[in-house]
Amino acid sequence: MKKTITLKLNGESRSLEVEPSDILLEVLRDKLGIKSPKIGCERGDCGVCTVLLDGKSVRSCLILAIEADGHEITTVEGLGKNGPTPVQKSFLKHNSFQCGFCAPGMVLAATELLGKNPNPDEEEIKEAIAGNLCRCTGYEPIVKAIKAVARRRS
Repeated sequence: MKKTITLKLNGESRSLEVEPSDILLEVLRDKLGIKSPKIGCERGDCGVCTVLLDGKSVRSCLILAIEADGHEITTVEGLGKNGPTPVQKSFLKHNSFQCGFCAPGMVLAATELLGKNPNPDEEEIKEAIAGNLCRCTGYEPIVKAIKAVARRRS
């Protein structure tokens, strides 16, 4: 039995019908056309499906779409609506990505961290991105990019 849900997606109110078993990741990609959260491990281990749910990073592969009813979801598409954010610019400047598969999850994790703690130390940065796997960079340029944004803010 389908249920109508309403959510705020990247600043815009959206209503749609979903099945009770529909996963948020699939709804974002297949019904709403949002492609930055990717399908990876489908167990919440890799972080490529990360979105911000009411400002907190979550794995969209682990959440039913009906659980997002009445909530705000932000994806990378929503962050960059008015041009790249300081976090996105810093990731580009520091060549933080090679293949880009982990990029949306890393950017969202960094955005959440810097929103809560504008001047994190290296251990806090590593903890914040720990749930996002990157097989290309060794994480160093990602950590440097986040540190650079924090330095500019302090």
